[in-house]
Amino acid sequence: MKINLNGDVQIIMSNPHSYHNYFAWPTVTRLQNGKIAVVASGFRLSHVCPFGKTVISYSEDEGKTYTFPAPVIDTVLDDRDGGILAYGDKNVIVTSFNNTPDFQKERIEHGKGFSKHCPMKPYRYAYLDSISEEEVDKYYGALFRISSDCGVTFGEMFKSPVTSPHGPTVLSDGSLLWVGTNFRDINKNNCKTPRLSAYRIHSNGKTEHVGDIENFCNDNGKIVLSCEPYATEISSGRILCHIRAQIAGDSAITLYQTHSDDKGKTWSKPEKILPENGGAPSHILKHSSGILICTYGCRKKPFGIKAMISRNNGESWEDSGYIYTNEDSADLGYPSTVELNDKSLATVFYAHPEENEPAVIMQQKWNFV
Repeated sequence: MKINLNGDVQIIMSNPHSYHNYFAWPTVTRLQNGKIAVVASGFRLSHVCPFGKTVISYSEDEGKTYTFPAPVIDTVLDDRDGGILAYGDKNVIVTSFNNTPDFQKERIEHGKGFSKHCPMKPYRYAYLDSISEEEVDKYYGALFRISSDCGVTFGEMFKSPVTSPHGPTVLSDGSLLWVGTNFRDINKNNCKTPRLSAYRIHSNGKTEHVGDIENFCNDNGKIVLSCEPYATEISSGRILCHIRAQIAGDSAITLYQTHSDDKGKTWSKPEKILPENGGAPSHILKHSSGILICTYGCRKKPFGIKAMISRNNGESWEDSGYIYTNEDSADLGYPSTVELNDKSLATVFYAHPEENEPAVIMQQKWNFV
């Protein structure tokens, strides 16, 4: 497959007249009313920031223009990783997760998640010190809200046992399956390898455990740290799941693939589908042609967004090259893709336009031959 870029890359979410102009971790989808919707974490100061909000923008012209981002999930904590899925006649679910004030303070002091220093430290501390323990108890975790009117309004906040960047998938029976990192494991002391778990998400906010993806080892026998999965059901009824994977202490990330033939109860042993440090996490789109399109971020030079396709329902993948490249920063990725009315594609991701500029949400339109 050859990638043809359609026009230049667009910035579709930013806030350039404010210090709160860092946006990241988006997801794009087509709503039932024909609009395209993008959610992301926005109005931040940086990669780790107490002011993050999960925001949404809409396009009524096939991604040519978007509305200014508006908050959907805005707790007192750092709301991250916007996921979105349209399902049923008018339902839309938006997902997110957050972290605690103590986690934020640790990052401020030790610099992890920032460049060489933490900008506006007194501002951050003043805000973090204003958050009560009761508020942390109420909002800490993986969160979601559901709309029943095509994303115009959203209902109450629910908590999920799992979290993943792009949220759940809809199965052929209309139910929602969310495969994600088990949040309970994250909170256990000394749990260095959280499980990936599958849950059904019901319209009343109730969650139902379906199954787990067992921890696994790489070719050298080292336990893989697995996280940030994305699952989708293919035409046969099989559920494919891509997993971000890395070894403890190693920054190299790659993709593994597993599948379930019983609606998420049991899963095959994950197999590596990209080379070491090939990139992750990924999103899978089922194109109207029957081809599966996987987009993912690459954080080795040249930094960028790559695509690969499968013509045989995930049995094998063809590396198709770059949709976007960036020589300035490896802080990019988390792409997802939507099919446009003319069968071409729009991939949404985050990146820094220039080395000293904050990250924003970008879109590149393209097609394949």
